[in-house]
Amino acid sequence: MKVLFIPHALERMRERGIPKDLVIETLNSPEKVTTGYFGRKIAQKRLNGRLIRVVYEEEENEVVVITVYITSKLNKYRGER
Repeated sequence: MKVLFIPHALERMRERGIPKDLVIETLNSPEKVTTGYFGRKIAQKRLNGRLIRVVYEEEENEVVVITVYITSKLNKYRGER
């Protein structure tokens, strides 16, 4: 699978100190994938008591990463109360 990063995603990753390897690992083996706005997908994985969330679009033979962030709001994004 080819992974492309739009400039916005690269900037957010740089600002947030999130390496490409971690993003690709999350895309390759997510714990959960949900659907977000505009039909985009969100791959997420636990990371030291937090979640990394990768927002992306699937195109022919490639994934386009829109943005990436790490959150401590586990219950909110894992659908738990």
